[in-house]
Order: sequence, then C-alpha cells, then structure tokens
Amino acid sequence: MLTERLQDKLNQREKDGNLRRLTLPTAKYDFFSNDYLGLAHNEELNHIVEQTYHSLVPKKIGATGSRLLSGNSLYAMQLEEKLADIFRGEASLLFNSGYHANSALISSVSQKGDVILYDELVHASLREGYRLSFANHIPFKHNDLEDLEKKLQNYQNASAIFVILESVYSMDGDNCALTEMLHLCKKYKAYVILDEAHSTGIFGEGGNGLVCQLGLENLCFARVYTFGKAVGSHGACVVGSRVLINYLVNFARSFIFTTAAPLHNLVSISCAFDYIRQHPELQEDLKEKIYFYQQLTTNNQKPETENSLIINNFSPIQVIRISGNEPCKKMANYLIENGFEVRAILAPTVKAGEERLRICLHTFNTKEEISALVGMLEIISLDIDI
Repeated sequence: MLTERLQDKLNQREKDGNLRRLTLPTAKYDFFSNDYLGLAHNEELNHIVEQTYHSLVPKKIGATGSRLLSGNSLYAMQLEEKLADIFRGEASLLFNSGYHANSALISSVSQKGDVILYDELVHASLREGYRLSFANHIPFKHNDLEDLEKKLQNYQNASAIFVILESVYSMDGDNCALTEMLHLCKKYKAYVILDEAHSTGIFGEGGNGLVCQLGLENLCFARVYTFGKAVGSHGACVVGSRVLINYLVNFARSFIFTTAAPLHNLVSISCAFDYIRQHPELQEDLKEKIYFYQQLTTNNQKPETENSLIINNFSPIQVIRISGNEPCKKMANYLIENGFEVRAILAPTVKAGEERLRICLHTFNTKEEISALVGMLEIISLDIDI
C-alpha cells in the first residue's frame, strides 16, 4: 500500500515533466556548477591543502563524534576565530552545510509570539527553518521595500520580528537591495538573518561577502556563509554575537546531534580563504567574464518573445526564462548535446511559468566558450522550435 502511494507520487512527477533523477555531466564546458572561482579543481590550491593536512599531528579520517563529544578540535576552534575575523563578526560557528546552518539558526532563535518575514524567493533551507519554528511566518514580495515596510508596520506587536534575506538569490541570481532593506529593518527594530551563500568568495575583501563589501555587517543579527560554492569546499558557518553563538551551541539541534566535519574539510576551508585573499585577481576575472556575457547577450538579444527572456545579473548566476517544463528541458538538452553543461530549473522548484535555464559563469570559462554559448542562446530569443 505504502509503496503504491510512493509510486503514484513518482508517476505524477513523471507526468508533470519534473521527475528528478541523478545524472552525471556529459558536456565539455561547465556552465552549471557553483564553482565560480574554479577552486574546487584548482591544482595549486589542492596541493596546498594536501601539504597543510599532512603537516598536522594528530590527524584522523573522521571527526568521530559531534563537536560537543569527541568531534571538537583546536583546529576547528581556531578556524572559527579566523572566519569571525574574515567576516568581521564577534564570533562564528561551523556547520556541516548551509542547509544545516539555515534550518538550525532560524528554528532555534525564533519562538512562539515572534514573526518571521521572508523574501518570497529565499532558499528551501531557510524555509525549512521557519517551518520548524513556532513563530508566525509571512512572505513579502521579492526585493520589494514597500511590501516589506507594510508588513513590518503590521507586526510591531510581535515579541520579535526576524527578516530573512539572501545577498544573492540562488534561482534568479539578482542581488538583494541590501542597503535599503537593512536600514528599513533597523528603523523597525527587526532582526535580519542574511544568507550569503552565493556572495561568499566573490564579493568583498578576501571573499567576505556582499554585506561586508557594503560595510553594513553590523546591521545584521546573524549571517550565514557557505563554503560549497565559490570557496570550492563544503560546510558553512554562522556569524554573529558571542551570545548568539553560545546559544546555538546549546539549542541548534543540527549542530548538537551531528558528527562534526572531518579535519581535511576544515583545512580546505582555511586554505581556500587564504588563497582567495592572496589572489584578488580571481574576483576581477569573474567580474570580467560576467560583464563579457552581459555585453554579448545585450547586443545579440532580439525582441522578447512570449515564452523566453534573457535576464542579466551582476552575479555569476544568469537566467534564461523559458516558460514550461518541457520547453525548458528541451533547450537544456540541446545545449548539453552541443557541449554546454547547463541545467533546467523546473516547476515546482520555481513557480509554474517561471521555469528557466540557470547559467553559471566561472573564472575558468574562456571568452571563446562564453561566445559560443551565447551563440546557441540566440535560438531562444529567435523562438526557434528545436
């Protein structure tokens, strides 16, 4: 009976054209990974990580337990101090992933009687956090200051108001209106939780993110930085006050009850930030590739069609809107067959009618590769049936 119920759900997904499957990349050119700075396969950095790891004594393959049991180490504590310094915070706490960090942070700090206001396009891990909490949660329109202010005014009687933002939104690739939103939240005494997943490494001094680049980090209650994207590693940290970090150590369930990250992972995070600081040209190169892509798509784009739209962003995430799961998958498969690894983002991951190709730009993408990709994308603006 249960198996049949599960299979029925899978069959419906298949019918709707959005059944997820595990696949391996087959195309030559990577325009789909989050490895924006190319650090995940940087041979020089890999050598540095291996040398650093093998110089440490003692070392273990696994952490052997949670941080509160056998999984803590001097290296982990020193890394947290280093990250707090990089991100200009009082303290930081390591988590095994950004998903763990976001869900644990929001679910543990918000309480019954509080209100959580969140941008309607925030990541699933942030949504998981507010669903696990006892606080009331209400969306506001994406990047809409007026709508956010109305809701801030409506809930002034709440015990505490939390506002959840992303500095760079993962599906649209656009930047948050951070300056305006942070000052608005300060006006209404709301506590901002900011996810810097897609700005870590590519914005700010030494890759310390967009809010530090703007010098507004003190207007945030808590910030989450992840290391599986531009940093090329894995894991995350929460940055905030010492009181917040001590609180999370005591009440964040995914921290308390999870085996800690292995030492090699911690070494890779530390070395990656050293490498980013020593190679500021990486950020400049990425900006240049983004600008080059924007110039090409702006020059080549034909008038918008009913079903497609090229959207340029100042982040590495670029978007081609193609309404409908099947047309979107068809275009992605066409690009893959022609050597360009691009992924279709389908409903229900995004709203029906807002399906898109999500194109990620990297330092290792050559201008020739980008030009060839844009040449393929002209088919979209011409609305040719492929």
